[in-house]
Amino acid sequence: MRPDALLYPAPEGLYCPEGGFYVDPVRPVERALVTHGHSDHARPGHVNVLATRQTLDIMRLRYGEGFCVSEQAAAFGEELLINGVKVSFHPAGHVLGSAQIAIEKNGTRIVVSGDYKRRPDPTCAAYVPVACDVFITEATFGLPVFHHPDPMDEIGKLLASLRQFPERTHLVGAYALGKAQRVIRLLRDAGYTEPIYIHGAMEKLCDYYVGEGIDLGELLPATIESRDKSAFKGAVVVGPSSAFADRWARRFNEPLPAFASGWMMVRQRAKQHGVELPLVISDHCDWPELTETIRELHPAEVWVTHGREEALVRWCQLQGIKAKPLHLVGYEDEAD
Repeated sequence: MRPDALLYPAPEGLYCPEGGFYVDPVRPVERALVTHGHSDHARPGHVNVLATRQTLDIMRLRYGEGFCVSEQAAAFGEELLINGVKVSFHPAGHVLGSAQIAIEKNGTRIVVSGDYKRRPDPTCAAYVPVACDVFITEATFGLPVFHHPDPMDEIGKLLASLRQFPERTHLVGAYALGKAQRVIRLLRDAGYTEPIYIHGAMEKLCDYYVGEGIDLGELLPATIESRDKSAFKGAVVVGPSSAFADRWARRFNEPLPAFASGWMMVRQRAKQHGVELPLVISDHCDWPELTETIRELHPAEVWVTHGREEALVRWCQLQGIKAKPLHLVGYEDEAD
């Protein structure tokens, strides 16, 4: 079966006409298969949603009980038949519950990676390579300049800053789903045992991670009104970057703004956001990991989406692999 007859880009998202479903649709549809819980991939308003149990739980936490009409949980590796099309979900290593979706009919298998990373991360299931004819890869950091450092080395910078400026509150900006919990766990794995304060916007998701067996240590609410301001002297406060731009952040003791993102490699971005301590910690693959993944899978075709598409397409072509950009709209990379 021709791959583009099995799956192709539509205004709503990637569409499988044989199965009558979309993958990560950006508009409400009758049947949606969702790779993970980030809001640009998991949107409310669909009639039927198929995803991993953890992704469904996260959608419910973020959007409420009525985020869809009916839901179905898929276990990793479980094969399901939708109108004669075989689908299965496989770990993507991006955030808790994140999955790649394999779509197969008449001997053609397409794997939609969603967002994925190859670095070890104890807060979610590790990426599993899935053999396929067509691999649909993101390209958030799809330029040769992106070589991400070891995350533990970046956490070492944060710990060194805490020792150097023991009187300052270190405000760490991190995306509420996945990045915040990963930064907290990295701190714990590096030996940091003090309480970590979290913004209210992160409490539900952190509680959910803990309920799923992810040890985050002692977490306390970062509410200034209910406690002495001096309690935050030399403390770590984790919150969404948007909160650090308002008066809430300025109430802390000599706040030192940090931000955890793969984009912190770009100095201009750190400067624009007023980041004093950039932490290059990404939940996406860097350039070597993207290219190594494609070499490992050795698919007949690679379709590239949301990110620096053209550079990765060109690299594939130079390796003798048929490739094309999908030019999907509605997916963001700023939150990494």
